Amino acid sequence: MIPEKFTYLFVDFFTLLFPLIFSFTRKFDFKNYWKFYFPVNLIIAFLYVLWDTLYTSWGVWGFDLKYTLGITIFNLPIEEILFFVCIPYACIFTYYCFRKYIFPRITLSLNVFWKIGAFLFFLLGCAYPSLLYTMAAFFSCAILFLMIDWFNIVNPNRTISFTHFLLFYILILIPFYIFNGILTGSFLNRVVVFYNDSENLGIRILTVPFEDIFYGMGLILAHILGFEYYMAQTSYKHRDQNINL
Repeated sequence: MIPEKFTYLFVDFFTLLFPLIFSFTRKFDFKNYWKFYFPVNLIIAFLYVLWDTLYTSWGVWGFDLKYTLGITIFNLPIEEILFFVCIPYACIFTYYCFRKYIFPRITLSLNVFWKIGAFLFFLLGCAYPSLLYTMAAFFSCAILFLMIDWFNIVNPNRTISFTHFLLFYILILIPFYIFNGILTGSFLNRVVVFYNDSENLGIRILTVPFEDIFYGMGLILAHILGFEYYMAQTSYKHRDQNINL
């Protein structure tokens, strides 16, 4: 049984453990892409920590420090800040593996759904102006869908496929619900992260708020966009250098 104060740290650690180990293998070798991942993660993690800090102070969600080490930064448990490093790393490692080995076999793109999705998420965000978590989760997805549509226009040789992302995200929802379920009390008699249902739709899947699907989608999409953009810019620089030689 996990000691109470290590509950959240356990989730962070085991989320990161295997992706980090496999990053050093010859087959995946993701460590060579850290130069693209970590600068992006630093920026996005800062923005999400800021969002997290505000919503914690406004009572949208909160943490039971009994299940943490008790170390707080910006009024957040240190484990919550590590969450924005460990979870995206595991997801982008998985995305990288999919892009390398699985996506080339799937040619259907359906990229028009980036625009359609952005419009629908915008409408959903407007429909719930009094629910802070619901509104922010939908608006963040709307903005990111538009940004990815823009990225695909300016980077026609390295587009982010809607079909690929949808397949990838559906599959990572399985571990997402396992780890998030641990934090919200689905599998252990412990609620590490609790939510104010007056700020969301009050719909739970297991013990996980429905909005977490879209909060997680926005977090991962932001990392995918930054990761792809950084690699595209680097490839352009190398192309220009080769032209100048």
